[in-house]
Amino acid sequence: MREEVALSQPYVVRYVGGPLDGRVDSLPCVPEDPKQTVTYVHLHGGPKIVHVYDLSYAVEYGCEYRLRAEEA
Repeated sequence: MREEVALSQPYVVRYVGGPLDGRVDSLPCVPEDPKQTVTYVHLHGGPKIVHVYDLSYAVEYGCEYRLRAEEA
């Protein structure tokens, strides 16, 4: 069983690159099993645009998702 980690500050998830660049989500506790990837889909009347973010850790505040480079 996993013990909850008490944080003096919220656990912060940041997004780097793409349409979510600069977005910050605060979570009340450390996620037990964070998603390895996050997919963001634009549905705006035109073609569907998909952006994929990969998890990387930032010890000083939590984790961040970085935009995956497009394959050539």
